[in-house]
Amino acid sequence: MQVVRNIQETDRFFSFEFFPPKDKETWPAFMEKAGRLADLGPLFVSVTYGAGGSSHDNSLEICGILKGEMGIDILAHLTCVGAGEKSIDRFIDRLGECGVSDILALGGDGRAEEDASSRFSHACDLVEYVNEKFPSIGLGVAGYPGAHPESPSVEQDLNWHCGKLAKGADFTVTQLFFDNRRYFDYADRLSGLGAHAPVIPGVLPIRSLASLRRIMSLCGAAIPGDLYCGVEKAFGQGGDEAVMEFGFDFARRQIADLLDKGAPGVHIYTLNQADLCERLIGSLKDDGYFS
Repeated sequence: MQVVRNIQETDRFFSFEFFPPKDKETWPAFMEKAGRLADLGPLFVSVTYGAGGSSHDNSLEICGILKGEMGIDILAHLTCVGAGEKSIDRFIDRLGECGVSDILALGGDGRAEEDASSRFSHACDLVEYVNEKFPSIGLGVAGYPGAHPESPSVEQDLNWHCGKLAKGADFTVTQLFFDNRRYFDYADRLSGLGAHAPVIPGVLPIRSLASLRRIMSLCGAAIPGDLYCGVEKAFGQGGDEAVMEFGFDFARRQIADLLDKGAPGVHIYTLNQADLCERLIGSLKDDGYFS
C-alpha cells in the first residue's frame, strides 16, 4: 500500500501513466523516456495492463524494471472481466516478486483467455476479491467525471463508484477531462454520498490535432467547443508544433487551477512521450507547485 500512503502524506504531487510497448525492439527508447520522467520525481507511475500473452508479460516485466532499476513506486493496472481467480492470483503474486504492492482495479473489455464461469464482471468484483484475499495490496479505481459510457445516468455511475470504494478501494484516478468543473463536481458529488477517498484528476497534455481526435474517439471524453476550435486554429497557423504549444499552455493552466482549488495532485497521461511532460512539470516547479 505504498502509493495510497504516499498520496495521504504528500501535498500537490504529480504522477504519470505509461503503457508497455508491444515490440521489445522499442523498449530502449521507451526506457530512456521513462528514465527522464522518473528523474522529475513523480509520486508514482501507473503501468497499463495487456490482457493475456506477451502483452501481459510485458506489463509485469516493465513494472519490475521501473521499480527495481529506477526506484519508482508502481500502480499496476489490472483488468478483470472474464478472468479466472488463478490468473488474478498469479499476476498479483508476480507483482509482489517485483516489489509492487498497488494495483488499479479495472473492469476491461474481456480477455483472450476469457472464462465464461468468471466471477469478475465489473471492477467492483475485483476490488472485493483482492481486498479479501490480498489485504496488503493497495487498490486504486478509475473514475469518470462525465460518467462511464455504459452507465445509464450520472447518478447511477456515482452509486456504482461508491460501491467500489465501499468494497475496499483506497483512491480514485479519473479519466481525462478538459473542463475542471467536471472534476470538482464529480469529487463533490462523491463526498456528498459519503465517499471521501482521494480523487486524483487525470490530465492529458494535447500534443497534436490527430492525437486529440484519436483519444476522443477511444475514450469518449468531452471537449469544450472553444478548446477544440483553439486547437484547430493553432493547427491552421502552425501545424502540430503550434498545437503542442497550445497544448502545453492549456495543460499548465489546467493543472495549476486544479491544484489551486484543492485537488490532491494530478495524474498525467504521457502517451509514452517525455518532452512535453518534462517542460510542463519544470514550468510548474518553477512556480512553486511541486517541491
